[in-house]
Amino acid sequence: MERRTFITLLGGTAAAWPLLVRAQQLAMPVVGFLSGRSFADSRKVVEAFYNGLRDIGFVEGQNVAANFRWADGQYDRLPEFAAEFVQRRVAVIVAVGAVQAIRAAKTATSTIPIVFVTGDDPVKLGLVASLNRPGGNVTGSNVVNMGLGTKRLALLNEFVAKGSVLAMLVNPTNPASEAQSKDAQAAARTLGHDLQMLSASTASEIDGAFEQLARGGASALLVSADPFFNSRREQIVALSARNNLVTFYHFREFAEAGGLMSYGPSLAESYRQAGVYAGRILKGEKPGDLPVLMPTKFEFVINVKTAKALGLEIPATVMALSDDVIE
Repeated sequence: MERRTFITLLGGTAAAWPLLVRAQQLAMPVVGFLSGRSFADSRKVVEAFYNGLRDIGFVEGQNVAANFRWADGQYDRLPEFAAEFVQRRVAVIVAVGAVQAIRAAKTATSTIPIVFVTGDDPVKLGLVASLNRPGGNVTGSNVVNMGLGTKRLALLNEFVAKGSVLAMLVNPTNPASEAQSKDAQAAARTLGHDLQMLSASTASEIDGAFEQLARGGASALLVSADPFFNSRREQIVALSARNNLVTFYHFREFAEAGGLMSYGPSLAESYRQAGVYAGRILKGEKPGDLPVLMPTKFEFVINVKTAKALGLEIPATVMALSDDVIE
């Protein structure tokens, strides 16, 4: 081959190389990650989501791309983000961090597969036809945080006197808040306590709720399971400490942030499972054939350092029930 011809061919190959790389990138499936939370409070669960993808053979940047949209608690932004994912024709939408995120995705498309993480009953919410056979384009993981108020109040009862006034923080914009409130009120009556309900759906309303709590004379607080409260856990934990409150939470992330106690499933594990399901769908499985996953383990976590700061003695019976103790 003549030198001039070889150089011409080499130049043509070099010129075509960026186009080849771009074609490969365009062919890479994209997972749209739609969350009602913020990135700042989701780092741990995002890592778990990536771990789930890796477990099924997908690595970010190599054979899959993830595109994130964070509502930062502003749920009215979610429909726009969901519509954007549909317009971009992502391969899968992972909808998490708020029921509103799942509903926005479900409203936006009936064809693109959707994988959710929710703490409420997905059948009751109308997301799936059944847990075993979801049908349609939606499936996911149910962290089953609703209905655990009875267990949490029973544990909280070990730290308060009989007949004490307790309080519960709920988010009135959460569709599940009514069911959580009724569950907790019934449990409180059984234990012989009055339960005051405090409502908050913004950061300033959380401040106001704690001011109301201080005036009401409640001796302990139960924080309801809610994605917005998850995103404000630093604020809630700090206010509980400032008011010297015995406070019970729903995820271990609160105890890790300095909260006294938590009881609930592993949120990180649910996000890992969402990554696994997204990967299985990318490999060709249909979301309607993948059963909704349920947690298999619930963790009771106690922060001993916080207990000491509050001047609390953890009863031996309660300590024996703990799955993890934070020193």
